[in-house]
Amino acid sequence: MTDAVGSIDMPDAEDEAPESKKKTRKGGKRAKKGPLGRLALFYRQIVAELRKVVWPTRHQLTTYTTVVIIFVVIMISMVTVIDFGFTEAVKYVFG
Repeated sequence: MTDAVGSIDMPDAEDEAPESKKKTRKGGKRAKKGPLGRLALFYRQIVAELRKVVWPTRHQLTTYTTVVIIFVVIMISMVTVIDFGFTEAVKYVFG
């Protein structure tokens, strides 16, 4: 017996999906390794990422370091001057 869609005896094509009925394993690679295996995988991933880094040359490194040290010295001196000014102002007002 058939109806407008198709045969009653034959299921529809959308009902037949053997791939979707398969159970997928949770966890992927991490599920089958112990703690030492996961630690080794983590270490290998770190090394792989560090190989992608573009390292500065010695000249660039000294230039960047010098700029940072000069900037820090300037900021320290500014904070020192402002702190000294506030200290003198507080001594004048309350002193």
